[in-house]
Amino acid sequence: MLADRLNYQYLDTGAMYRAAGLAIWRTGIDIKNEKEVEEICQSLEINFIHKGTKTKIYLGDEDVTSAIREPAIDMMASNISTLNVVRKIMTRLQRKIGTKGPLVAEGRDMGTVVFPKAKQKFYLDASLEVRVDRRFQERKKKGEPISRKMVKKDLIKRDTQDMNRPLCPLRPAKDAKVIDTTHLNPQQVANKIINEMKKESRHLFSIAPKKSLTEKNK
Repeated sequence: MLADRLNYQYLDTGAMYRAAGLAIWRTGIDIKNEKEVEEICQSLEINFIHKGTKTKIYLGDEDVTSAIREPAIDMMASNISTLNVVRKIMTRLQRKIGTKGPLVAEGRDMGTVVFPKAKQKFYLDASLEVRVDRRFQERKKKGEPISRKMVKKDLIKRDTQDMNRPLCPLRPAKDAKVIDTTHLNPQQVANKIINEMKKESRHLFSIAPKKSLTEKNK
């Protein structure tokens, strides 16, 4: 939504790790075998196709947008993100995309590692219960037989692993603006970020005119 309003590219780095995790998971190899993991990651062809606020991710010619959101891939993506060889490859790919023009990059180490010199950094947070509810509702809509208790357990496990990994741990950059989204909807979050950008960088970007409902429905 933010990228669409700013006319920027959108980079979902979490989806990249998920795509890599899916590819590795499908091979059935042990992720402790870093040589094989590296070979798989080196050969990956990951592409994003953007249409307005909708983004699809492809592994080669295969649309894996839904497949990478499966529960089994949640922890796989988190597990491979602890591997130095994987992070080096992903960081290189992400920075390459970043050279193609202004973008909104979303990910757990964007402001601290991948784009440490970015002029605008935002760290989005929310209470645990709200985050659990959001994830539960997302998975429930997909028809998954999941309980709120299991969603909470998985979320805590992944956050704990990502926050305590020795390599590129999840944390806000020192110069990032922290936004508590507990009581905000996506539109309000986007508005808040844009207002912050306006305060400091009025001349650096232009906002696309809002589309009318008629235009959105075309």
